[in-house]
Amino acid sequence: MEVILKEDIANVGYKDDIVDVKNGYGRNFLIPQGKAVIASVSAKKVLAENLKQRAYKLAKIKQDASDLAAKMEGTTLVIGAKTSSTGTIFGSVGNIQIAEELAKKGFEVDRKTIIIKDSVKEVGNYKATVRLHKEISVEIPFEVISEV
Repeated sequence: MEVILKEDIANVGYKDDIVDVKNGYGRNFLIPQGKAVIASVSAKKVLAENLKQRAYKLAKIKQDASDLAAKMEGTTLVIGAKTSSTGTIFGSVGNIQIAEELAKKGFEVDRKTIIIKDSVKEVGNYKATVRLHKEISVEIPFEVISEV
């Protein structure tokens, strides 16, 4: 089933993409939730016209994202966490803590755009990926240290 996405959906696609999804996923989740519409011929024509009109705005958004990525490029974060005597963290470090540390450095980033591949449950060095735009992402190295 072909659908046009109305918003970014992880592992499926980005806003205004025409994607193929399984029939049940499209009919039972995406369309009733308002996250997609069926990609009919008329809907595709409307999408093409809207994209043509928004091309300038999209270029500006992409340029802003690439500027922010250039500023964030050399950034490293140090995150303090309460740990046991063996270096194991009580809980874990997630994208919320990384978003807060980035905000302290002056980068306002939505926590939903931060992806950490491995679970952070011990003191050490890790990497997080910040997706600023569908074509632009930045890897941010961060170190988890023990708080006193």
